[in-house]
Amino acid sequence: MKKYLDYIPGFAAAVVIAAIARWLESLLPIHLIGASVIALFIGMGINHFFKPGKRMAPGIKFTSKKVLKFAIILLGASLSISTIMHIGRLSLTVMVFTLATCFGGGYFIGKALGLNWKLSNLISAGTGICGGSAIAAIAPVIDAEDSDIAYAISATFLFDMAMIVLFPIMGRAMGLSDMAYGLWAGTAVNDTSSVVAAGYAFSEAAGDFATMVKLTRTLSIIPTVLVFALIQLNLKRKEALSQGESSDAKMDVNFISLFPWFILGFLIMAAFNSLGLFSAELSAAAKSISKFLMVSALATIGLNTSFKDMKKSGIAPMFHGFIISALVVVVAIAVEYAIGLV
Repeated sequence: MKKYLDYIPGFAAAVVIAAIARWLESLLPIHLIGASVIALFIGMGINHFFKPGKRMAPGIKFTSKKVLKFAIILLGASLSISTIMHIGRLSLTVMVFTLATCFGGGYFIGKALGLNWKLSNLISAGTGICGGSAIAAIAPVIDAEDSDIAYAISATFLFDMAMIVLFPIMGRAMGLSDMAYGLWAGTAVNDTSSVVAAGYAFSEAAGDFATMVKLTRTLSIIPTVLVFALIQLNLKRKEALSQGESSDAKMDVNFISLFPWFILGFLIMAAFNSLGLFSAELSAAAKSISKFLMVSALATIGLNTSFKDMKKSGIAPMFHGFIISALVVVVAIAVEYAIGLV
């Protein structure tokens, strides 16, 4: 019982920060910045002036790891595989190319800039899929450091702010239709709130289409997380085997325990929702709770992240995020031209 009571101070602090972040988000005339990013920065600001002590440490760790995984499981209840069918093959075609650009180009750019593979792929995931949600989903699978998570979210967020302003201007300059612009914004802008802001800044119809495309894009979290789970599992296996060889002793490693089982829960929830087993109200409630818990988890990641630690990474991660985001913007519109949408 005492173990669970130890979680209360850290978890309570995360909930308070999340509530403040949601409140600040609601004050904005348009959703230029999501609550998850606000919570992350609040946490980092607190860490800069007042580092959490031992009393809060258990709750912070519990929220950033366990609560985050539970939030991801709940997120599955708001996703439906059938959503893809409503958007059509055109959006999927563009997404295949943008995702290939993010992870393929991101791999080589990350190596060229000397970034560790975890930070590089978190930035690529945030850019290619759905900003903070994708980063939060993949981070526990690859055992990413809190500083890597914070840096990845910051890198994608900064470019998002520029795209919210520039996208409507570029869309009108190119004479894009509502559908073409919505597809472009939905596949090239990172965070959901930023997609909504950029979409509706162009027109009501473009905003609706951009939002639907973004929902379809979010579904790519499922295969992406599974791929990274297999990569991490393979790395753990190689590490265990190499340790066994070096010590000349037979190691009994339970690789099943290394599998991220919360992802299975996420997939089950998504499958149930696809089959229509969840009502619209239940699905919406699950998504709302999931988003709040995710904001709380990102608040604890901020509380555990120091600006000084982030400075050690230098400008390279931000440069990585800028290059990948710029490439995605260009590739997305180029594919639209190639398939005759523009």
